[in-house]
Amino acid sequence: MEIIEKPDFRAGEVFLLDKPYEWTSFNVVNSIRYQMSRVTGFKRNKVGHAGTLDPLATGLLIICTGKATKQIDSYQAQIKEYTGTFKLGSTTPCFDKEQEEDKQYPTDHITEDKIHEATKSFMGKIEQIPPVFSAIKINGKRAYNYARNDEEVVIKPKNIEILEFEITDIRMPEVDFRIVCSKGTYIRSLARDFGLELDSGAYLIALRRTKIGDYDVKDALTPQEFKKKMHGFWPDLIKDVD
Repeated sequence: MEIIEKPDFRAGEVFLLDKPYEWTSFNVVNSIRYQMSRVTGFKRNKVGHAGTLDPLATGLLIICTGKATKQIDSYQAQIKEYTGTFKLGSTTPCFDKEQEEDKQYPTDHITEDKIHEATKSFMGKIEQIPPVFSAIKINGKRAYNYARNDEEVVIKPKNIEILEFEITDIRMPEVDFRIVCSKGTYIRSLARDFGLELDSGAYLIALRRTKIGDYDVKDALTPQEFKKKMHGFWPDLIKDVD
């Protein structure tokens, strides 16, 4: 998916973007759409991505334009790989650090062996309850809208599959991990459940999507790198690359 020739956005292109920290996935799509409008001359251009990342996550987005947006579902269905960090002994309402810690739990009983052993409980096909702070629709309304209004809401468990789950480093109370999982897996929910498995609490403090199927973030462009490439193709149309 490397961009080596002048792209034909309206006919359809597929390429890899590395989402920056604190950007929403929509921010990335909107940035691409703006560049497209400069070179196509059309205000309305089809752009989509294969799988949303939370604002505090970074990593791989597969971007599809024009007729290639019809392929989005096939990319979304592919296996994903993530790396990241859990913080043990605390929780937040949203299961990541977007909100302040609300509860503290003991960690003195947690050993490195217990941390490694806990991963086994999540392997294979399991049920997972998505976070209430998520975009899942319940009765036509996004779950996060209920949560922000302090309304009670019941979220049904989803069937997911964890193919690989390894602990890559332990610096208590922080634990680094690598996970390979199916579509629909919420790593924030996995953080919550991992804390419960250890008779404690946990939340997600870092997350990076490194792969979607055979596509790797190491081959992706940052939005700024993408803009510089577009400037090379259309130097008179794409401005302000620095």
